[in-house]
Amino acid sequence: MDDQTKYRRPTVEPVLEEDQDREQIRAFADFIARLMDSAFLIPGTRIRIGLDPLLGLLPGAGDIIANLIGSSILFLATQLQVPKIIMVRMALNMGLNTVIGAIPGFGDLFSVWFRSNEKNAQLLRRHTTRSASPTTSGDWVFVIGLTLLLFISVGAILTLIVLGIQSIWKFGGS
Repeated sequence: MDDQTKYRRPTVEPVLEEDQDREQIRAFADFIARLMDSAFLIPGTRIRIGLDPLLGLLPGAGDIIANLIGSSILFLATQLQVPKIIMVRMALNMGLNTVIGAIPGFGDLFSVWFRSNEKNAQLLRRHTTRSASPTTSGDWVFVIGLTLLLFISVGAILTLIVLGIQSIWKFGGS
């Protein structure tokens, strides 16, 4: 068999439908982010809030429900093959919002300000377009810093819980 008769696998540019599918996934991530972080305008202000801080007002289950809905953006990022470092950054955004969001009152205000879902949708969009920039050292610095902040926050919350239990134990035993 000579070179001319040898079978060659056809090479084709990505089909337009694939680009449309990817754009639909990005649009759905944007929709989730808007719903969770900025769907409603507070009357008389320019402040927008979403379901995330509103669900956070429900004790216990509210933060869990908001986190589950927000985590769908991570699943969409997996479908679009977002780089792992970006997915770690997205997970840390959610983790920080969840940990600080668990603090009654302050956590809900933090959710209004931080907007983790919109940050994650922007990361997803930026890293799934044709002109996506490669991962930078700044991405790593951000992820490491956020990881440290998350661990410190969790440690502080656990310390406060232990101190609270000890205080209750002392007063209960007296």
